[in-house]
Amino acid sequence: MKVKKANDKKEYLFQQVYEYVLNNIERNEWKKDDKLPSVRSLADQLNVHRLTVLRAYQLLKQHNKVYVKDKSGYFVMSERPIDTNNNDLPIVTAYNQKNHLSDIHQHTVSYNFSQALIDPNLLPNQFLSDYVKKVFDLHPKVLATYSTVQGDEELRESLTQYFGNQYKTPLHKDDLLITSGSQQAIHLISQAFIKPRDTVLFERPSYSAAIDVFRARGANIVTIDIGQNGYNLEEVEKQMKLFKPRLFYLNPTFHNPTGMTIPPEQRKKLVDLAEKYKCLLVEDDAYYDIYFHQPPPPPIYTYDTAGIVIYVRSFCKYISPGLRVAAIICQSQATMKSLLASKSLIDNGSPLLNQKIFLHYFSSLRMQQHLEKLRIALQIRKEIMEEELAATSWKWLSPQGGLNLWIELPDGVSAQELYSKAIETGISFVPGVVCDPLEESTSFVRLSYSYVSENQIREGIRRLLDVINAG
Repeated sequence: MKVKKANDKKEYLFQQVYEYVLNNIERNEWKKDDKLPSVRSLADQLNVHRLTVLRAYQLLKQHNKVYVKDKSGYFVMSERPIDTNNNDLPIVTAYNQKNHLSDIHQHTVSYNFSQALIDPNLLPNQFLSDYVKKVFDLHPKVLATYSTVQGDEELRESLTQYFGNQYKTPLHKDDLLITSGSQQAIHLISQAFIKPRDTVLFERPSYSAAIDVFRARGANIVTIDIGQNGYNLEEVEKQMKLFKPRLFYLNPTFHNPTGMTIPPEQRKKLVDLAEKYKCLLVEDDAYYDIYFHQPPPPPIYTYDTAGIVIYVRSFCKYISPGLRVAAIICQSQATMKSLLASKSLIDNGSPLLNQKIFLHYFSSLRMQQHLEKLRIALQIRKEIMEEELAATSWKWLSPQGGLNLWIELPDGVSAQELYSKAIETGISFVPGVVCDPLEESTSFVRLSYSYVSENQIREGIRRLLDVINAG
């Protein structure tokens, strides 16, 4: 278990031990009247001081989760009602409703390196406008009716054929759920499968908005490092075995923020591990089609035969962000039933007009031509940003797709301090700490090259370097 050091948010180690024990109790790993591990043995297991475990046990006793037998140790309480109104519980005070990326995007700047979106000038705006007219001709009553909760049947049929042809895996239209963007999909998943103190695995670093979504649910986040060679699968298995997480949220293709891509052999082994330890894999795939040379490996869900993977595919970034169309693929009927229930409570179905516009454009030849041109344009912008940074001592691995550079700053340069000064001069980016579930990556930044023009990239990076040089 990797635990954070105490910080100014008062997230102490004993609170994390408290959550770990309570999570096991609520999942019936330790049943009523079971004896808990001794203070010494749990301290050794979690690599913390014995006083840390003792304090956690004492707090559990105070909240009537465990009881003590003289000279025998701590035992699980027979009755364990959860007081959801008790604001003194660590889980309530440790996680707040917050969206760090949204806060960053509130700033009006001249050089926007924080938005992982496509420059509107690169999108087929006029062509989309023509398709809007075509949709109203084909579906004159489109504004007079709702979509179904699961999504437009015609769109789900079309996407079923698309995925089946692309990955040679059988799908049925009922395996798909249409959502209003990938962030709504992540929110649905968290609502359907996570309750306070459930453990979830996260890559480190990871997509900031997803971190915030699961934190808002009160999840206990345990991290798996992602690097140039993917994951350490032995560490993944160790964490799955120890924590029995509800799910593993991962972004394995042109990973946000690092740009890494997990190799095919690891994808298959991840599915095997998830099935073995009964852990859902939530595969967030926003950039699959944004590659520069070779297409990436098939998604993880294509290796799944047990319904253990929930696949989230977003299309809106490179077609039309305003349409907000994404799809969840889920081949477990029970899992899909839970997602549909959550979806019905949120909006009872995504806008039908958006789905029809997307359907007719997505299935057109023009869309494929657009994608080919877009890949070239984004590769050029990435290379311009790298060219401007080449003379610095900044470090990064050049991604083969996606929209971002994940950069390590030189020693002595704080990403947070640089961010504060950059905002004052009209430049935005994402400080690495926002992408770190442990909130420790103070020397990294994410720079997005997709939302600004080629000239803006050159000028903005030069101004950013001037900010650093000015001290």
